[in-house]
Amino acid sequence: MLPNDFQPARYQALLNEKTRRCTELFAPFTELQPSVHDSPQDAFRMRAEFRIWHDGDDLFYAMFDKDNPKEPLRIDSYPFGSPTIQRLMPALRTAIIDKPVLRERLFQIEFLTSTTEEALVTLIYHKALSDDWEASARALAKTLHCRIIGRSRKQKVVLNGSSISETLNINDSSYHYRYYEQGFTQPNAAINIKMIEWVSQHLGDTSRDLIELYCGLGNFTLPLSQKFRRVLATEVAKSSVHAAHENIALNNIENIAIARLNAAETAQALRGERAFKRLAALPQTLGEYDFAAILVDPPRAGLDEDSLRLAQSINTIAYISCNPDTLARDLEPLTQTHTIDAWAVFDQFPYTHHTECGVILSKRP
Repeated sequence: MLPNDFQPARYQALLNEKTRRCTELFAPFTELQPSVHDSPQDAFRMRAEFRIWHDGDDLFYAMFDKDNPKEPLRIDSYPFGSPTIQRLMPALRTAIIDKPVLRERLFQIEFLTSTTEEALVTLIYHKALSDDWEASARALAKTLHCRIIGRSRKQKVVLNGSSISETLNINDSSYHYRYYEQGFTQPNAAINIKMIEWVSQHLGDTSRDLIELYCGLGNFTLPLSQKFRRVLATEVAKSSVHAAHENIALNNIENIAIARLNAAETAQALRGERAFKRLAALPQTLGEYDFAAILVDPPRAGLDEDSLRLAQSINTIAYISCNPDTLARDLEPLTQTHTIDAWAVFDQFPYTHHTECGVILSKRP
């Protein structure tokens, strides 16, 4: 997302166009109109990464236009970035430009921030990181009031922590999270809250259970656990499973179980086709769950065949998608067994063509 894409005067027109396209895409499956959730028009991105370009004694943040990928575009300000990113960018450049040990062979900088104004900065180098680098980087972290990690080939130096704290206020309750360096987090905090509240509005308040695929660090899992008797959440990435367990403990929630399975493995386990030792630690057997609903938030590729079959077997489906095209593809089989009760457009990525959508489906009688 390049700074010259920042066009607040066109924001509503761009959002209207996204909504129109999605409405046309889903017209074969529903006549319902979506609820549309707009984004803050600036300072909405909680994470960002930039190449560092060296030009003699100068260095600057750079991005690349896909139409001219070899020519760096100098970035002196980034209006999309969170207030913390916008504060850190110039201060960090000023702090390292005259310090050879910090600037030499610096290749990329990544920012991860939270609404609680914490920040983690990753400095990526094409050189080995020495003790002198570590001493200078520690002083830099103290000056900028942020956490810093250094990376180079086969080397990772964690100076003052590898995660930051986040607190999201959802449905008048506060949920606490740890966000880890290079772990997946939703980029737009305001829209993330709206997505969770929208799903929560349409699911739950039941004495039955929820199953969640692609749970990540527990972004949806924690708030939705208040709406169900029990939640079984699955995720394949070890780092995300670790973060999810930590976030569950951080919020003192006792009705969530995490299983390290991918979506296809989860479906196979529930059908009794495969047994997994990784399920041995669950507080209940799979047969003790009574699933009233399923939440899926897959990658851009959408759902695989096993996951589709699993979703079709459950009364209520909540499908969050970052790719309306694969969502429309998956709605074709899903609407053979379910009807669409509600759907929404979430402007997770303002000023781009990317659109996040949500669909709630209920099983046909």
